[in-house]
Amino acid sequence: MDFCEIKLEKVSIFLVSIVLLCTFISCDSLFNKKEDKIPVARVGETYLYKEDLKELLLTNMSKEDSTSLVNNYINNWAYKQLLLSKAKINLPEEKLEYFEQLVSNYRTDLYTGAYKEALVLQSHDTAITHTQLTEFYEREKENFKLKERIIQLRFVELPIQYLDKDLVAKKLRDFKEADKRYLDSISVQFSKVNFNDSIWVNVYRVMEEITPLTAENQDKYLKKSQFFELQDSLGVYLAKVNDMLEINDIAPLTYIEPTIKQLLLNRRKLDYMKKLEVEVMDEAIKEKEFEVYEQGN
Repeated sequence: MDFCEIKLEKVSIFLVSIVLLCTFISCDSLFNKKEDKIPVARVGETYLYKEDLKELLLTNMSKEDSTSLVNNYINNWAYKQLLLSKAKINLPEEKLEYFEQLVSNYRTDLYTGAYKEALVLQSHDTAITHTQLTEFYEREKENFKLKERIIQLRFVELPIQYLDKDLVAKKLRDFKEADKRYLDSISVQFSKVNFNDSIWVNVYRVMEEITPLTAENQDKYLKKSQFFELQDSLGVYLAKVNDMLEINDIAPLTYIEPTIKQLLLNRRKLDYMKKLEVEVMDEAIKEKEFEVYEQGN
């Protein structure tokens, strides 16, 4: 064996060592990946991993319940994967292309939508001043007609055997500062209480609180400035109506303020989106990232 053959043999041994080392590292890397993601089921070349099941399992579940839940999930997953593979084989090519386009469009909309929302949250001013609310309300009030009856009232629910009912009724009618202080001081004796008669509420919300009040008898009792007393098996209800607005009346600002605020925020958001679209397109054209080529006839 001459020198060249000896040298060549050493080089070959070195190369084989390198290949074996790389193979060992590669295998080690693969083994690590398998340890990181432990498969629990396979359909064809698609795997379901243990980490995919984490959200299913609750800490307070019994072993039997968790096993049943996991088995059901695996079976459902396998069924869908099997159907999917058969669909890809048996559906017409044009149908598959159409579905792939839908998936691609949905993925694009998902990403771009999330990005736009992030930009809006980052730069969007959510503060609406009272002046802005008032100006919008005065300008658009004809568009805010009520579709329901609303009411301002104060009321209390007393136990059926309550002894000082007449005194409470008088205080609730008069409702001067001294009366308010007195009623506040004994309010723990009432089953229900509402003294804030400046808030507008839906009539049906009142019916939920004053159960003897119904759609059939509401016209009899719910009148502006009227005091009424009703009773059922649960208690005695004393109420004084402060004000009342009917269907098609202009809704008061305080009642629709949340709606107006949301309208103004939505408009502001749309304006920002339009501005964002112009800025993104202009920047892309300026940086030559976007071009439109002339179309030949």
